[in-house]
Amino acid sequence: MAVSVNLAKLLDKAYEDSSMEEILNAPISALAGVTDATGEKIAEAFKVKTIGDLGNNKYIAAAVALAALGKHAG
Repeated sequence: MAVSVNLAKLLDKAYEDSSMEEILNAPISALAGVTDATGEKIAEAFKVKTIGDLGNNKYIAAAVALAALGKHAG
């Protein structure tokens, strides 16, 4: 089954019509609201180059998991 997702709010306009492969290989600054300078700082801090690298980073994954668990903690 094909799935269609609107990523316009997540990406800079230049990347809105890109394939998923192109998006994952794009620089971090392709994310909406992330400047080139901020993208470079994130890349340096986490030793990543692309959106895909950032999404697969173990520290980012741990933070996302902890935040999700925190929403359900009593």
